[in-house]
This record gives sequence, structure tokens and C-alpha cells, in this order.
Amino acid sequence: MRIYITGIGWVTPSGIGRGRARDRFSWGSGELPALSRRELFSEPYPRFGRLDDFSRLGLSGIALALSDAGLDAWQEKRPIGIVAETRLGCLATDIAYFDTVVSDGGALASPNLFAYTLSNTFLGEAAIRFGLTGPAFVANCDGGNDLGCLRLGIDSLRYGDCPVVVTGRCDLAPPSAIPIRDASTGAIFLVLAAGGEGVPPESYGELRWDSSGFATVDGAAAGTWEELAAACIAGGG
Repeated sequence: MRIYITGIGWVTPSGIGRGRARDRFSWGSGELPALSRRELFSEPYPRFGRLDDFSRLGLSGIALALSDAGLDAWQEKRPIGIVAETRLGCLATDIAYFDTVVSDGGALASPNLFAYTLSNTFLGEAAIRFGLTGPAFVANCDGGNDLGCLRLGIDSLRYGDCPVVVTGRCDLAPPSAIPIRDASTGAIFLVLAAGGEGVPPESYGELRWDSSGFATVDGAAAGTWEELAAACIAGGG
């Protein structure tokens, strides 16, 4: 089976970007850009403003990747899966929620925050917003800048779970009470599609994965998200 990258989008402290806009991706620490519904969605979306920061970040990354692949508009539900990777998940939201629990004996516990105390909540939001019916799950990663999530997305295609999968990483900055070095902040997602012999016209290139944890895009090696994004943009699309 051949697998192709057909879309890529991200939100990091360096900015909001998409592959076909020829933006430059880089991880980093610092403040993330403000995420506006009008910048990401052409139609009203009242729930967007009520999302916690982690869910809003992940949903935005998925929206940008789907838009880059031309898959953001839909009329009928589609068997597209989502595989997300995270180091800290919704930990910041969990802490904020429990802050409301411990005050006044739990009488003021926030029901809105409670709704987002699962790291996979934003996958459901994305599925509803974009009509996705494929498998969706979040995997915990050890940290660093590796591409382990790609393997999970590729496996979903190879096992026939879905013909298209959105896969990537999402992390907020660590809470101040939890010091973590080299914490990458932001979200990046790719759209992977299973193909036959013909190369999809919207493709950035064929994605291959080896057992040592390196990816190649049309032969260009990529061992980090920065290298993978650069290989996609260099490949055109």
C-alpha cells in the first residue's frame, strides 16, 4: 500500500500555518497566537469559544490540516480517522477544574471545565464539525520531537480501519507547577491517504516509515516534525 500526505497545518508560538501557504513550521516555547473562529471556520461555530485551551488548539490544528487537504467542506459523513499524540494532554484543564472542586467543598465545581477533562474530547469536536466517522484516539508520548504518531496513523491505513487519517501532535505549555524541559508547545496535524499506483494530484509526496523511527517524503528523510514539514513544503503539493 502506498500512503501519501495530502494536507498539513499547525499552530505554534511561531504562528498559524498551512503547507500550501508555504508557511514555515517550527516548534518552540512561548505564547501561542490567539485562535479566532473567523480565521479557522467560515461559518458560525458557537461552541468554539467555550472550548478549553487544549481542545481549541487541537481542533484548530485538525481544521487547518483538513483545509489544506481540501477536506474541510462536506455534505455526507466520511470514514476519516484521527490519531493524535500528546505529552501532557489536558493536564492544564484538569488542574483548573480541580481548583474549582476544592473551593467551597466542591459546590462550585465547573461543569464546563469538567466536560474537557479528557484528552480525547477535541477529537469528538472535530468529528462532529467535519463529519468524520473513522476511529479516533489519543496516544501518550514520552516527549521530544519524534514522529511516533505517524506510525499509528500509517497502521490505521494499512489495517483498513479507514482510507484517510488525520494524525499529529498537540500540547500546551506545561503548568507552572510541573517543570518540564524542552516542552514543545503547539499542534501539528497531517492528512494521510491510502493510494494505489497513481499519485493524488494534491499530494505532497509519498510517505514511508522505517523501523528506526524515521520517515521519508518522496525519499527526503525526516526524523523530526520540522524536517517532515520542510519536506512536505519542498515537495510542492
